[in-house]
Amino acid sequence: MSKKPDAGVIAALSSAFFLGLSPIFGKMAILQGYSPLLTVSLRTGLAALAMLVIFLIFYRAYFYIFPVGLVGCAIAGILNGFGSILYYLALGRLDVTIGQLLYSLYPFFVAIWLILDHQPPSKLTVVRTGLAFVAVILLTRIPHSFQDPVGVMMMIGAAILYALHLPINQRVLYEVPSPTVTLYTLVFMSLVVMPAYFLFDRELPSSDVSWIPIILLTSVTFFSRLLLFLGVKKIGGMQTALFGLLELFITILFGYLWLRESLTFIQWIGACILSFSLLMIYFEKPGIYIAANIKTGWLAWLRAPELPKGIFRPYE
Repeated sequence: MSKKPDAGVIAALSSAFFLGLSPIFGKMAILQGYSPLLTVSLRTGLAALAMLVIFLIFYRAYFYIFPVGLVGCAIAGILNGFGSILYYLALGRLDVTIGQLLYSLYPFFVAIWLILDHQPPSKLTVVRTGLAFVAVILLTRIPHSFQDPVGVMMMIGAAILYALHLPINQRVLYEVPSPTVTLYTLVFMSLVVMPAYFLFDRELPSSDVSWIPIILLTSVTFFSRLLLFLGVKKIGGMQTALFGLLELFITILFGYLWLRESLTFIQWIGACILSFSLLMIYFEKPGIYIAANIKTGWLAWLRAPELPKGIFRPYE
């Protein structure tokens, strides 16, 4: 039996673990004095720079991409860049646990965007979406408790933009290796978040503030992307979403251990409903969220039909 599927599962699990730590280190950086815009700017810019250097030295073949694919990566990166800005601004207003629970609604927004791409959701997806909105109400409307409504809207906006960039990137991934797509997406993300910091913030932390949270945040961003190269392209969207559930619980666990955040009883009910809704993806048909080879829809132009077969085979 081939070991490739096992390697893909291990890589995807490891990636979910690192992604679950990302909001923890981001919140730690903000609490220590880094502004949200500086945090996202350093995290994205340093991760993109590290990937550029490694590819330049070891994997120059990954720089090749066809023009339409580069345009797709640019659009995806710009959207994800604005989504990252909203995410870290929201993280400055919300507990990291609540923020990540809201952000994990993005698979449902993916389904909405894919309706426009001639890939309508199943009836089960509609049911799961309803359960997710019930979960959001329980997570954010707690008696004698306050959840910043601006932060909530920002986090949901971040989930919507992240969801929109996924179908775009998946169209490009049909023709191009995932390392190439991730590299250019990160670069264009940096071209959004870094100017945003210099235009609207420019706030610097005091000289005695530790760089450790930023270094850790950059590291988990970098390694999670690299591990996704090995895992996500080898497994279906169904398994990827299941691993995303692990990401959610990693955030909840370390939010409690390191940031001393906790959920109320009602919020735990909401978290369980949301988890159940996410787990129900196991019963969805494969490719329900992303079918990159669909030749119709609003993203059908993101294809290179004349690209020679096997051009990337030595590097995949």
